[in-house]
Amino acid sequence: MKKFVMAAIGGVLAGGVVTTQVAGPLIAQEAAKNSSIYEQLDLFGDIFERIRAQYVEEVDESELIEAAINGMLISLDPHSSYLSPDDADDMRVQTRGEFGGLGIEVTQEEGFVKVVSPIDDTPADEAGIEAGDFITHVDGESVLGLTLDEAVDMMRGPVGSEIIITVVREGADEPFDVTIIRDTIKLTAVRTRTQGDSVVLRVTTFNDQTFPNLEATLKEAVEEIGGMDSVNGFVLDLRNNPGGLLTQAIKVSDAFLDKGEIVSTRGRNPQDGDRYNATEGDLAEGKPIVVLINGGSASASEIVAGALQDHRRAIVVGTKSFGKGSVQTVMPLKGDGAMRLTTARYYTPSGRSIQALGVSPDIVVEQPRRSPNEEEEEDDTATNRFSRSEADLRGSLDNDSLSEDERRQIEEDRKKAEDAAALREEDYQLAYAIDILTGLTALDPSE
Repeated sequence: MKKFVMAAIGGVLAGGVVTTQVAGPLIAQEAAKNSSIYEQLDLFGDIFERIRAQYVEEVDESELIEAAINGMLISLDPHSSYLSPDDADDMRVQTRGEFGGLGIEVTQEEGFVKVVSPIDDTPADEAGIEAGDFITHVDGESVLGLTLDEAVDMMRGPVGSEIIITVVREGADEPFDVTIIRDTIKLTAVRTRTQGDSVVLRVTTFNDQTFPNLEATLKEAVEEIGGMDSVNGFVLDLRNNPGGLLTQAIKVSDAFLDKGEIVSTRGRNPQDGDRYNATEGDLAEGKPIVVLINGGSASASEIVAGALQDHRRAIVVGTKSFGKGSVQTVMPLKGDGAMRLTTARYYTPSGRSIQALGVSPDIVVEQPRRSPNEEEEEDDTATNRFSRSEADLRGSLDNDSLSEDERRQIEEDRKKAEDAAALREEDYQLAYAIDILTGLTALDPSE
């Protein structure tokens, strides 16, 4: 017994010696690291003083400090930045759904401003700006070498004023100029329409209005069709939706899920991670859903598409999404400014990160591009003006096997098919989504 006690004590003492021997160098390394940081802060102060005293022109000290802070943040990733009091106020206004500008969501890539997506029915959208366009010049001045905030500032201006941006577009031989008139941007978060027996929910952004608008307009559209029993499915159109509030992405996903994880976020420390789960209740009452995405679908859009895809609640159609899988936290600072800092990555329910990869659609469908100089094709009525059917022949027999109601139903079905054909010319991807819903309904034995 005495030997056992001595051995145990010896083990504790030996452990204590080893711990002391390891901790010593670690403490020394930490002290050296802190000393180096303080030396670099002293260097920063020295450079600041020299610029203030010796630069060829007098400098605004507050602007100099803001530029240094912003430079520190933008060195981390394209989405971290310093927000001056004015910028912070602009951001708060945007989340409420109304602001002045061109109507584009932008990021930075290889020194140039890249369009994530134009916002529906805004000056940029009407001028033909597309997701993936690169903006190289603003009013003839190059944006190369500028920070994203500086480039955005160049594009701001009074409502009604004109701006000329130079665009480089994949597939275009040369850069070209686009003239845009600045306007007040009023975001309608959700636009809903009916297409035959389908409900199309066009979500343009994720702001404070998104989920309330979605819930209200969905119910109105269902009533317009004649109730949920008459609806064959829903199209959730997230194309060119640059994202927005994480809370709204969670609510929109939850609107179509009864249970299960929607999204998880993981920060630097494991204990800082969060998981968000769906609650019972499906606004679509189990009806089929097709989600439309493209290269302009980013952030919150990708959370929704990824959640519905992983739970097999929706078929995702279109092209690969943008691939922004990081979460930014806006932190208020002294003096009414704020810091937008990337604090986490988000993961879809299956545990996949879409950062830089995007959400891959279940069915890839490209949107055909029509050249601006391409002549419009003749419509079907003109092309087929001499086509004839049995019913056009003089003296042809009537169909006596159909009642009036059956004849009316055939005409209605034919009209739907013709409308679907017309939609393919207007919006091929949406028409494809509607065709999927129609096909699923035809195969459903409960219908």
